Amino acid sequence: MVAQRFGATPQDDLTTEPDRPLDNIGEDTHLLGVDVDGAPIKSAGKGWDNLVDFEDLPWWKRPSVFWLLFPYALYTLAFGSMIVPKLNLILNLVCQHHFANQKLQDPRPSFDSIIIGSDNPQCKGPEVQKLAATFMLVMNLCTGMHSAFAAPKIGHLSDRHGRRRLLALACCGGLLGELITILAATFPQTVHYRWLLLGSILEGFTGSFTAVGLLIQSYTSDCTPPSKRAVALGYVHACVFIGFALGQFLGGEIVKLTGSLISVLYVCLVAHSVFILLVWFVVPESLSKKKQVAAQEKHHQETQQRAGHVSSSWISWAREKNPLAALSILWPRERGTSTRLRVNLVALAACDMIMMGSAVAASQVIILYVEYVFDWKTPEASRFIAATSLVRVVALMGVFPVINYYFRVRPAARRRRESGFVPLDKNNGADNVDIWILRLALLSDVLGFVGYTVARSPALLVASGMITAFGGLGGATNQSVVTKHVPQDRVGRVLGAFGMLQALVRVVGPVLFNSLYAATVATYPQAIFVALASLFSLALICSFLVTPFVHWEEDADQEPESLDGRSTETFGASGL
Repeated sequence: MVAQRFGATPQDDLTTEPDRPLDNIGEDTHLLGVDVDGAPIKSAGKGWDNLVDFEDLPWWKRPSVFWLLFPYALYTLAFGSMIVPKLNLILNLVCQHHFANQKLQDPRPSFDSIIIGSDNPQCKGPEVQKLAATFMLVMNLCTGMHSAFAAPKIGHLSDRHGRRRLLALACCGGLLGELITILAATFPQTVHYRWLLLGSILEGFTGSFTAVGLLIQSYTSDCTPPSKRAVALGYVHACVFIGFALGQFLGGEIVKLTGSLISVLYVCLVAHSVFILLVWFVVPESLSKKKQVAAQEKHHQETQQRAGHVSSSWISWAREKNPLAALSILWPRERGTSTRLRVNLVALAACDMIMMGSAVAASQVIILYVEYVFDWKTPEASRFIAATSLVRVVALMGVFPVINYYFRVRPAARRRRESGFVPLDKNNGADNVDIWILRLALLSDVLGFVGYTVARSPALLVASGMITAFGGLGGATNQSVVTKHVPQDRVGRVLGAFGMLQALVRVVGPVLFNSLYAATVATYPQAIFVALASLFSLALICSFLVTPFVHWEEDADQEPESLDGRSTETFGASGL
């Protein structure tokens, strides 16, 4: 058949619809566009059947990534605007408590009163700085470690109970944390600043920023065809960069306008409340009730099967209770999996850890570096970070869709015209376009950090920053590719495992990078960029381990092990 000439399987042939006149249909024509009972398939001929359950609903009840762009941009804007003011607020609270203890021990020295939310020069001493840094490290550990283990569970739950309400729940912990911070700042004599640790724990229990991100990625995967998924996730990543770039600017302006650090927390409290209300009441659910029930039944069967095979030994019990058990999805051994699939998932996880972990850790060190080497002040450093973020947004929302159109959409349209068939657009693993975008993005990161290493002038440093900005395409592409490797009812679980790794790296990464910079700043301050270039070179090598057109085929009778990795390739997955 014509479809088989392009690599379609016989099953795919039955899900396509020939674009030809009705008078050419005869007795030998396949009953295309009908199911096994002869009923018409509503999505036949459209190439994407994941939204068939929503076709009879009005537009405001149909899921789309565009429903989430504004709420997510609002969420990241609030998150970004709070970073610096909250840091200074914690510094003031720790400082006030420190001097209060000093006065109790020795009432003779006179101390200037600490005004919460104002500039307090007495808080810039090394002892106060050390106490504040230690306390913030403990806060980050509480949030990071709890979210590392909560995120995969939330992702797995979302596969069975929907994304929307769990997404709202993931933001509630941060909302409670902000409320505790406001109480501690408003009533410092009543609410001890150590209560902020409770806010960090609550935020971690609900998954924090990590869980919000993975649920939005899962939602996007549910309602976006594989051929357009990378671009849709690019829009999601652009919201992050817009939020963090503009958020820090807006946070400073709010403090300047009101003269109070606490005012930013009130604004963030309102913004996150609006996010929760929009997600809970306005955004449509991306998983239909039918898919949720099917996933719940499947999970129940798998749980019963595991219970039937689990022995009473302590080793089996420990394996079941292992906190890292969520990572087992990255090395699946169920029916329909293969060695190439497992290698792909591990390689993509390594790339994701390096890209996401380095993005968090490197931004802090870069600010310290430019202020130390080039004697930049806060305005210059802020403009540099804002400029690189703007280039990332342009790359994700402008360049990425153009690449997808010319290298994936147009070739697919041409093949559709030539064959007369509309292919079923489904998860078939990474195609050639995905892999080459990922490799080029990682290469731009490597070149950019090499540029940072050799830059001895601000102009070359800025140019290197612009090159690394194009590496932002790698994060969206990598996460899109991951969702194409697994069945749709396992997307939340696999992204949850990725979220767990991201959360762990976000805890460990800043400590390692800051320690390296502190150890080498006096002798060779560029050492941090050598380390980053080496890490991204490792990620680039991992990207060459990814085999195209490999995916988890649950309907397979046996494990596909073809050497070229194309045993499950279909016409709809072809990249070039």
